[in-house]
Amino acid sequence: MASLTYQGAIEALTDRGRFGIRLGLGRTRALLRELGNPHEQVRGVLVAGTNGKGSVLALAGAALQAAGYRVATTPKPHLVTYRERLQIDGRPVDPVTFARLVEEVLPIAERISRRHGDPTEFELLTAVVFRWFAEEQPDVALVEVGLGGRLDATNAWDGGVAAITNVALDHMEQLGPTVEAIAREKAAIIERGDVAVTGATGSALAVVRRRAGGEPLSHVAGRTGFRTLILRTDRRALIPRPETEGLVDLLLGRIRTGRVLDVGTGAGCLALSLAAEGDFDLVTAVDASAEALSLARENRDALGLPVALIRGDLCGPLGAHSMDAVISNPPYLTEREYAELDPSVKAWEPAQALVSGPDGLHATVRLLRETREVLRPGGWLAVEVDCTRAGEAAARAESLGWMDVAIHADLFGRERYLLARRSAQS
Repeated sequence: MASLTYQGAIEALTDRGRFGIRLGLGRTRALLRELGNPHEQVRGVLVAGTNGKGSVLALAGAALQAAGYRVATTPKPHLVTYRERLQIDGRPVDPVTFARLVEEVLPIAERISRRHGDPTEFELLTAVVFRWFAEEQPDVALVEVGLGGRLDATNAWDGGVAAITNVALDHMEQLGPTVEAIAREKAAIIERGDVAVTGATGSALAVVRRRAGGEPLSHVAGRTGFRTLILRTDRRALIPRPETEGLVDLLLGRIRTGRVLDVGTGAGCLALSLAAEGDFDLVTAVDASAEALSLARENRDALGLPVALIRGDLCGPLGAHSMDAVISNPPYLTEREYAELDPSVKAWEPAQALVSGPDGLHATVRLLRETREVLRPGGWLAVEVDCTRAGEAAARAESLGWMDVAIHADLFGRERYLLARRSAQS
C-alpha cells in the first residue's frame, strides 16, 4: 500500500472539517491513548484567552529561543502552508513527516469513531501535534487553545503552565453569555499544581484566581456534566467523576425496567441518569447526608426527573426484596490514602464520601451484605470499586453468596466496576 502523500494528508485532515466544531475531550483523549499518550512526554504552556494568544506564542517563543531553549509552537491560522501549525524553533514540520504522522493517526481515528464519534479536523491535528512533539522532544512547547478551554481538544494536555491572556465576550454561543461564564471555560485549563499566568481583570480575574487557588472547576462553574445531564455541584457532595458514567451503562445493559435504588446518591448523578435513560417504574435514591440530599433534590427539581429521595444509612430505610436493581458509588479510600490526599482535594470534597475504614472496603462489604436483603432474587447490583482492590471486592461478593460476579474496566482500562446478581437463596 502506497504511503500517504503530503497533499493526501492535507485533504484527509481538512475533509474532517465537515464535522465542524464539536467541543469535548473524549475523542482527543481516546486518540492520544491509542497513540501511547505522547502528550505526557511534553512540558510547556497551554495558552487560552480572548485575544493575544498568537502574540504570546510569538513573544514567549522568541524569548525562550534567545535563551537557548528548543521551542515547539502551534500558531494558527497558518499564512502560507498548513505545516506552519506545527513548528519547532520557527521551522514548520517537513512535508514527509507531516504526511507520515497523519497516516499514523487516521486509522486510529476510524477505530475510535465507533465508540466516541468521528474526530474533527482540529482533534486529529492535536493528536498529530503531540505525536510529533513527543518524537522531537523540544525543551518547551507553547500550545494555543482552539476555542474556550474546558472542552477544547488541547486541554487533554497539561504542560505544567497555564496562561490566560484576557477574557472578554467571545464565542458566546459555545462559551456562555457573560464574561464570568466565559472566564470559567478558559480557567478550566488550569490544573492542580500548574503555574498560572493571566492578564485577566475584574470579575474574570476573580474566576481565574479561584481556579488557580485549587478550587475544583465544577465548584467554580457551579455545575458539571454527567452523561446527558448538567448537574449543580458544590461542597455538599462528591463531584461526579467521568469514570462513574460507565456504571450506568453496565446496569442499563442488563435491566431497564422495574425498581432501582441508588445508594449514597450524593449529587444524584446515578439516580437521575437512570431516570433519564431507563424505563424504570421507580427510581429511589438514599444518602446519609442531609446536605447531599438537598443538592440531589435541587438537581432533581431542576431536571424534572421522577426520583424519590430518602435520608438513611445505606439500605436501612428500604423493605425486603423491594428492588430489582441497586447501583452505588460508595466511599472506597483507606484512612491512610485519605490522609495522604492532596490538601486541595480534602478542602473541597466531603470526607464521608471518600473514606471507608482502614482497608477501604468497609462500605463496600456492608453494601454487599445489606443489598441482599432489599434485592429480589436474581436482582442486579452494580458498584464502583477502587481499582487496586477490585479483586478483593469480587472475592468478598462471592463469599457472601452473590452469583455471576464480574469485574469490568472503565474507559481508562482500570478495574473499576463490580457487577453481580442476587442468588435465590437468602
